[in-house]
Amino acid sequence: MIISSARPQGHAPQLRAAARRVGRRRFMSLTAAAAALAFAVDLPATGAAAAAELDAARIDSDPFTLGVASGDPQPTSVVLWTRLAPAPYQPDGGLPAERVDVDWELALDETFAVLAAKGTATAHPEFHHTVHVEAEGLEPGCVYHYRFRTGTWLSETGRTRTAPAAGTAAAALSFAAVSCQAYQDGYFTAHRHLAAEDVDLVLHLGDYMYEYAVDPAGGARKYTDRTLPALYGHETTTLEDYRLRYALYKTDADLRAAHAMHPFVVAFDDHETENNYAGAVSENGDPPEQFLLRRAAAYRAYWENQPLRAAQLPNGADMQLYRRLQWGTLARFDVLDTRQYRSDQAYGDGKHVPGPESEDPARTITGAAQEAWLLDGWRTSTALWNLMAQQVCFSQRKMDLNPVAQVSMDAWDGYPASRRRVLDGAKAAGIANLMVLSGDVHVAYAFDIKDDFDDPASRTLGTEIVATSIASGQDGTQKPSNWATYTAANPHMKLYDGRRGYVKVTLDRTQARADFRTVPYVTRPGAPVTTAASFVTEAGAPGLRPV
Repeated sequence: MIISSARPQGHAPQLRAAARRVGRRRFMSLTAAAAALAFAVDLPATGAAAAAELDAARIDSDPFTLGVASGDPQPTSVVLWTRLAPAPYQPDGGLPAERVDVDWELALDETFAVLAAKGTATAHPEFHHTVHVEAEGLEPGCVYHYRFRTGTWLSETGRTRTAPAAGTAAAALSFAAVSCQAYQDGYFTAHRHLAAEDVDLVLHLGDYMYEYAVDPAGGARKYTDRTLPALYGHETTTLEDYRLRYALYKTDADLRAAHAMHPFVVAFDDHETENNYAGAVSENGDPPEQFLLRRAAAYRAYWENQPLRAAQLPNGADMQLYRRLQWGTLARFDVLDTRQYRSDQAYGDGKHVPGPESEDPARTITGAAQEAWLLDGWRTSTALWNLMAQQVCFSQRKMDLNPVAQVSMDAWDGYPASRRRVLDGAKAAGIANLMVLSGDVHVAYAFDIKDDFDDPASRTLGTEIVATSIASGQDGTQKPSNWATYTAANPHMKLYDGRRGYVKVTLDRTQARADFRTVPYVTRPGAPVTTAASFVTEAGAPGLRPV
């Protein structure tokens, strides 16, 4: 079978109409252009104009093919998610454009003998029959089990938890950091092992899905027992494309298992929309008004398919993704968005030596509003550990041994003024235990964050833990070809491992421990998991020590 690589050009009629309006009006700012896209796609109507209701008894095959998920745990609230899709590889998911009532239950036990909360949610066709329940009135620091029901169908059971009460001196927190799961690059075996870990939550740091074509054999998975539909054989550009791609990913049994066992805290990077985009700037030089249509579609599908709150619902091409979660007085998570507000990459992106363009103090990777929000939050933080969850390498990463080395223009190295302002803000706020959590690069790193990366003797301000990929890059190797160069060029780099996997982090009131968990291969299923390396950093004494 020949798969076309051409990009489909069809957008929803509303999106095409908005693009014409943007073009005619010749907006002087991209903010104004984005505002014109505020409709994105129609929101669910109310009253007489609402979609007709589907009798759930008419659903004749399992609608819970994409599993269940939970996320963003607060002390008395957590988000529960599912999507109805009896035929997940069809654009309509196998359901008519009618709303469906879905019952949900939250219990203290797996048998649901002791219910803590229950209710009925509506799966709207405008949201592709996804369900986002913000379960409220829960007990802090409690494990719950949840499930959904519609018609005669019952979903699998998920497990979730709430955060400790505000102000509580929580004794411990464990979480996993994951990123980069290109379906076509291999199996999500690491997610299966993660499902068996004893962690309180999972941080997904971006590249949950990839926009690239997937062939009928699933790329490196080399399926012999199934054939994927030809509609996956092109890059995602439309809302229908993005929705279908999430459906493909969420039929993966290993990913479903991880979601069912742990609440996720998610943040997107670039591939959920397009590789290495920067704000309204497309990788391929598309006109901004055209790219913003694509971004609006990508953000809408992302929200629909993740356990996110209504506060994160996109407004056209804009999405308020950065947010804060607290774990008593033990830890605070500042979840950043380093894609939507950044300046365009300097020097045409890629690797380049630092120069006037990249070092321009006006350049930003977070945008001014998000940067102010982060630094203001640190000034009022009462947490022992301040965790900055974000997408791309924060620490300096020299890529050669030349006197002036090349660095990545897509990472914080390409935005050194932004990094300087963040580090100065951490110092000014008296942040003693800063941990940055990153993804993106398909390898595992452990860094000491230096006040001056060019001076190894300068003060250590915190640590950075970089999670390798779940599958992206295929099998990988323990020591990639540039391992010796990178470790020599970056004395603050304490670990570089090129295999697939995730990081498990355990915090208490005396130290943080990071265990780098890796699998030896992903191009076939069934790989075992081992701990490649472990490090600790003591509270009040930043710096990584191997254990």
